[in-house]
Amino acid sequence: MQMRDWTMSGALAAILLGVAATQAPADSLAVAARTIADEKAVFATVESVSVVPARARIGGTVITLKVREGDSVSRGQEIATIGDDKLALQMRSLDAQIEALQAQAGQAQIDFDRINGLVERGTLPRVKLDEARTALNVAENGLRAKTAERAVVQQQFKEGQVLAPDDGRVLKKMVTVGSVVLPGDPVVSVAQQHYKLRLRVPERHARLLKQGDRLRIDGAEVGDLAAKFGTIDLVYPLIEDGRVVADATVEGLGQYFVGDRLRVWIAGGERPAFVIPSRYVRTEFGIDYVRLGEPGKAIAVPVQRGREHPSPDMPDGLEILSGLRNGDRLVQP
Repeated sequence: MQMRDWTMSGALAAILLGVAATQAPADSLAVAARTIADEKAVFATVESVSVVPARARIGGTVITLKVREGDSVSRGQEIATIGDDKLALQMRSLDAQIEALQAQAGQAQIDFDRINGLVERGTLPRVKLDEARTALNVAENGLRAKTAERAVVQQQFKEGQVLAPDDGRVLKKMVTVGSVVLPGDPVVSVAQQHYKLRLRVPERHARLLKQGDRLRIDGAEVGDLAAKFGTIDLVYPLIEDGRVVADATVEGLGQYFVGDRLRVWIAGGERPAFVIPSRYVRTEFGIDYVRLGEPGKAIAVPVQRGREHPSPDMPDGLEILSGLRNGDRLVQP
């Protein structure tokens, strides 16, 4: 009697589970062939849009160096300071000359005022006033010239600061503290902040490669789960070593390593194929299956799995080589 109760309970549970499975909503998808890009794998390197040097504007000795490789810099940020002892000597010399000229200009002004009073009273002829006015003008102009010369030296002091030419990251230092540099010598090289991919494609694919084509990067290449997509911006007309060079823009590309090599998938033509979301495929004992039919009446059909083929509208896209036909309806396991 007890065994019978267990049997009836098991049958009733199975019936309830079957009813629940039949009534449970199941996702379904109609199979249809689509035209996909026949992708080819090539290697690309992460490069900066432009690498610009931060140069010394005056000659001298590097006194301070405030950055190192990998540091982020902004436009106008001070990178290094260059000093020249001769500039300090010139500045002291000009200061002394300016003080002397100020004294001369002050004395010329006093002489002019005194002679002007004597001329007005008729004690001295007017020619003396003209001579005093000329001496005053000469002294004032000499003072202004020396002051301007001092401003030039002061500007050279300011130009001893080496400034970052643009926002970016320091790639390499060319000097150390104590190095002697000449005007125009590079101090550090700065990679601009915007990075791009530079592809080198075999020339047999050159005629299939054009501006505006889409490319794909596996997520694992950039440390992400989802694939990244980009667009080819420029195809260079020069073929080097049997390869065509092209530049591409990819959103979310790394902003640290320059020269990093990535595997990139580019279009090498078009072909029809069956691409379905990978969630419809189930693997049991090494064999891949999909469920065809209607919810509650689906059967398992073996298929041959191809490679992953993600796209913006199907991030988990998977190519099926055999086992499906147009019009089949997939039911999610």
